[in-house]
Amino acid sequence: MRILIVNVNTSTAITRALAEQARTVARTGTEIEALTPRFGPASVEGNFESHLAAVAVMDRVMTYDRPYDAVIQAGFGDHGKEGLQELCPTPVIDITEAAAHTACLLGHRYSVVTSLDRTVPMIRDRLTLAGLRTRCASVRASGLGVLELESDPTAAAEAVARQARLAVEQDGAEVVVLGCGGMAGMELTPEDTAGAPVVDGLTSAVALAESLVGLGLTTSKVRTFATPRPKPVTHWPLSPGLEARSPRRAPATTETRP
Repeated sequence: MRILIVNVNTSTAITRALAEQARTVARTGTEIEALTPRFGPASVEGNFESHLAAVAVMDRVMTYDRPYDAVIQAGFGDHGKEGLQELCPTPVIDITEAAAHTACLLGHRYSVVTSLDRTVPMIRDRLTLAGLRTRCASVRASGLGVLELESDPTAAAEAVARQARLAVEQDGAEVVVLGCGGMAGMELTPEDTAGAPVVDGLTSAVALAESLVGLGLTTSKVRTFATPRPKPVTHWPLSPGLEARSPRRAPATTETRP
C-alpha cells in the first residue's frame, strides 16, 4: 500500500524528517511518500497560517498523480482534514486525532506538549471538535517555534521534557503526547516524562492508516464527508500548470498486508 504524508508547512527538512520517522514503523510492503505543499507558510503557528496551509495541503493532494491508499495530514491542531475527507476516496488520518486516540488506549488522561503558547487554543479546539477533549489533562507549550524544534533538537527535547514532567506531576496526565509534526523522531526517556509513555502522532497515524486499509474501511460518504457537488471552482487548483486529478481514482492496492 502507498500512504501519503502531507507536511502542512513548506519546510523540506521537516518533510524529510516526517518520512524517516514514518518508515521506522511502517509494515513491510507499505510505501511512504511524503509531500511538501507547493505554497504556504514556512511553519504553521496560528490561525491564518493554518487556514492557508489547509488549502495548500488539499492542493498538493489533489494534484498528486499516482494512486494511493491513505492520506496523513501531518499538522498538529491544524485545519483542513475535513476537506481532505470530502476530496479523497481513501482514509484520511490527522496526527492530532491519531495521537489522542492512541493515548486514550494507554492511560486515563493524557497531556499534549506542543510548540508555542499561541497554538494551545487551536489544539484544544481540534480535540473538542473530535470529541477527545474530556480525556485531555492539559495542553502545555514548550516555548519553541516549529523551526526552532528542527534547528536545535537537543534544546527542543529538553524543553519538551520539562513540560512533560510537569504534565504528569501537576496535571495528572498518565500519557504524554508530542503535539507538533516538527517533533517527529524526538526521543524522550521514562525519566524525562516521570514514567509516562510518549505518543507520537505521526507513527500512530501510520499504524491507524495501515489498519483501516487492511480492514477495507474508508471515510463515510453518506453525509458529512460526501464528495463535493460538481460545480465550477475558480482558479482551482492553485498550483500553476497543474490540473486537479479526479478524487475518485483507484487506490494503489487492495491487498491486505501482514
